[in-house]
Amino acid sequence: MENYIVSARKYRPETFDTVVGQEAITTTLKNAIKSGQLTHAFLFCGPRGVGKTTCARILARTINCFNPAENMEACGVCESCESFKNNASYNIHELDAASNNGVEHIRGLIDQVRVPPQVGKYKIYIIDEVHMLSTAAFNAFLKTLEEPPAYAKFILATTEKHKILPTILSRCQIFDFKRIKIEDISNHLAKIAEKENIVAEPDALHIVAQKADGGLRDALSMFDQLVSFSGNHLTYQSVIENLNVLDYDYYFQIVDAFLKGDLPSSLRIFNEIMDRGFDGQHFIIGLGEHLRNLLICKDSQTVNLLEVGETIKAKYLQQSQACSVTFLIKALDINNQCDLNYKNANNKRLSVEIALMQIASFFLPETDVKPEPPPFIAPANPIQQSVNIPSTGEVHPRPNDTVANSPNMGGGEPRPNEDVKNPVQTTTKPKSAISLKAALEEPSKPKVEGVNITENSQELTLEDVQNAWKSYAEANSDDPAFANILQTSEVRINEQTLEVIVASHVSENMLLQKKTNLMNFLRSKLVNASLQLKTIVDEKKIQDILYTPGEKFAKLSEKNPELKRLREVLDLDIQY
Repeated sequence: MENYIVSARKYRPETFDTVVGQEAITTTLKNAIKSGQLTHAFLFCGPRGVGKTTCARILARTINCFNPAENMEACGVCESCESFKNNASYNIHELDAASNNGVEHIRGLIDQVRVPPQVGKYKIYIIDEVHMLSTAAFNAFLKTLEEPPAYAKFILATTEKHKILPTILSRCQIFDFKRIKIEDISNHLAKIAEKENIVAEPDALHIVAQKADGGLRDALSMFDQLVSFSGNHLTYQSVIENLNVLDYDYYFQIVDAFLKGDLPSSLRIFNEIMDRGFDGQHFIIGLGEHLRNLLICKDSQTVNLLEVGETIKAKYLQQSQACSVTFLIKALDINNQCDLNYKNANNKRLSVEIALMQIASFFLPETDVKPEPPPFIAPANPIQQSVNIPSTGEVHPRPNDTVANSPNMGGGEPRPNEDVKNPVQTTTKPKSAISLKAALEEPSKPKVEGVNITENSQELTLEDVQNAWKSYAEANSDDPAFANILQTSEVRINEQTLEVIVASHVSENMLLQKKTNLMNFLRSKLVNASLQLKTIVDEKKIQDILYTPGEKFAKLSEKNPELKRLREVLDLDIQY
């Protein structure tokens, strides 16, 4: 059996042109070699797996090459290049500072620096993980690093630049390596797959590149693992199963449920994700990333920030068209608050479910079906309609009385606790049944307290309507939800029609359900039997129904500034 070589070693770059994703640094180094302006100390810093040590080796090999090419690449065939390839070069030394971090190790290096190179122009020292050196070792290294012999070059590499002494940093030329782009990693993996005769789906390689988090070495390690799992055919499904990545499709499904106001489906999808063994915070982080991707798809200037495969990108573009920017921003805010508070939550699953319900509730009012007003059915015996007992005394309806005879339909003032919600049922039966319409249109009516509402209908003024509306709201104080709708609704008058503007379809439905009692009261109070009711839903207010705790506190503080001062004095936090 042949010795297996992992892809990270087998396909390690040997020239500047083959380094992935660090074009700015490689171009700078090649120009420095070409112009002969090489500093004596380099510091390569950046995250793991981005090419720091690789570039250090390529630089050391190139500056010692006897026959460099015109593009400043090592020839690979001269004596210096061959000795470097076989790990037999006496001019290039690598030191691992993680295991050689003492003063004695640095003193040994200083002694070696005094000896000039036997073959080649330079003696190069590559010190990896240089931040692991002790303070005493750094101090011992300072003088040599500041004034080395002309033939000595030092290349330091580290993942934690902040741990290096400022005196060392000031003596080095610093190169900051960046994380490699997902697209660059994906393209590099595709080239390797082609060389290895492996069929790989582009979306599968994008998942590997995303999981690598900018490190090419990590991507190559995962690539080898996936090949061992799937053989010579890498599919999107096999990659997400092996790497335990949550499928994009779950996020597309749950956002579709949000847009439909389908709260049960969003909870069912989350339950399915939990059953697959994924952590709640892992899901909420992924959902935030998904919402962010939808938001950047809303503008052609930011769509290039989307780092996914072409197939997934098409799905994002399609779903983003159905999402408003307002919805995405508010959903991101709720998602972010859930992420911040997840670790401190006692019931973590409930914390995520509450966030999902809050996001889905943005569209709940729009999905409520507006019921048709129930048709009016004239009672067989109008005398049995509810009547209020006025404060002046008891009214005994006569057999020929109609609804218009009731004190509530006259000019009498109803008592707050004796409105239409607490009717007094009469047991006197009339001689014949009369419809409500006929009762209102009858030219000759018996009068209650000397008032006939049909013959004496008064002109409506907005002030009178608002006062009557306010009175009815106060009379229904024992029903807080309905009273709140009455108090927050805007009332306008258009000839004989009351136009009531409500904030949602839910409020409209509740108002319509109690329309009969409301209109009886208003017609009596305003002495106008022709009064009609029309409800209007203000669509602009629907998006403002839900408030986050922070928004609630801000609005309450506007009404009562003392709340803000109380929070500052007691050093309180808003409970989410």
